[in-house]
Amino acid sequence: MTQSVRRSGTGSPGLDLNLLVALDVLLEEQSVQGAARRLHLSEPAMSRTLGRIRKALGDPVLVRAGRRMVPTPRAIAVRAEVSAVVERARALFAPVDGADLRTVTRSFTILGHDAIAAAHGPALYARAAAEAPGIRLRFLSESHIDAPFLREGTADLEVGVLDTAAPEVHREPLHEDRMMGVARAGHPLLEGELTPERYAREADHIIVSRRGRLHGPVDAALAELGLERRVVGAVGSLPSSLFVIRDTDLVGLNTAWGLPLARSLGLVSFEVPLPLPPLRLGMAWHPRHDADPAHAWLRGAVRDLVARWSPGGR
Repeated sequence: MTQSVRRSGTGSPGLDLNLLVALDVLLEEQSVQGAARRLHLSEPAMSRTLGRIRKALGDPVLVRAGRRMVPTPRAIAVRAEVSAVVERARALFAPVDGADLRTVTRSFTILGHDAIAAAHGPALYARAAAEAPGIRLRFLSESHIDAPFLREGTADLEVGVLDTAAPEVHREPLHEDRMMGVARAGHPLLEGELTPERYAREADHIIVSRRGRLHGPVDAALAELGLERRVVGAVGSLPSSLFVIRDTDLVGLNTAWGLPLARSLGLVSFEVPLPLPPLRLGMAWHPRHDADPAHAWLRGAVRDLVARWSPGGR
């Protein structure tokens, strides 16, 4: 990308779009070495480019923090805008019939439930290798802090039970799921008819909560029946809970997208004898990605993946 753009006004310095591309990659990699490798430059050349960016912005952009580099507040503030400008420029100069995905070099970050990466990451990586080998995929776990990850460009796609509140974000429903119980094979709770009373009183329970909560929809449903279960703790991710359940008599919850992972650990999923609210799965992205062929490929791959695993959860 060698085009140059000038600010309005006579005598204003020119701004090489390559600086924006380099800034975009630097903020993504947060490493001069990593950015140099991505842009096929030497490290000294990348360091000089960072120096030009710092001069143009009047800001250090990346600063040393121990053995790594971290973005400055100014860099964080402009990251999403820089990414959007670079993507629009790519779309502008792309062929009318769309980009050849086999020649595209990009990195995408998917924000979502840990079980999506654990159980279905292999299929997504295999599809990328076959159709878009230059695309790299990073899975970012859901955070206990609500933040505008899509708006800020920290994530490119959110998948799961969406709780993003930004009004400009595009959302697409994918599948309606339900919660199921999960226990080790041979657990006494799996013998005979499972009633709400047995479910509440004959087992200790573990909860998955990224915020560390010790109650949830199951507790609300039990309270409606005058029942209460014993929750002994909470973990931050579904895969972690499944390993705990495998080696204890604790009972937990699972969903359709976590079934392959549970089966691989020899765990048994079962119907919870309670009227629980459905889980509405979807994906969300910022509108700056709408016209990006590579992002459209990613959305299509996730859409197909969900369509394949959905029937297996029923």
